[in-house]
Amino acid sequence: MKRGFVVTFAIGVILTLFGLIWALQGFGVLQGSPMSNTTTWSVIGPITAVIGVGIAVFSWRKLSAK
Repeated sequence: MKRGFVVTFAIGVILTLFGLIWALQGFGVLQGSPMSNTTTWSVIGPITAVIGVGIAVFSWRKLSAK
């Protein structure tokens, strides 16, 4: 059961990283992509990052409680 929470934590961290990359591309900080300076990725990126942080925090709290 502990392995499941570790996997869930890793998925949350990876999802957060993807969200940050998408947000930075959407805001135009990271250039060189069709996603650069696009409003869609400026919205999807932060939402994805927040969901990833939520998943990671939930998993971390479950791991720490055991």
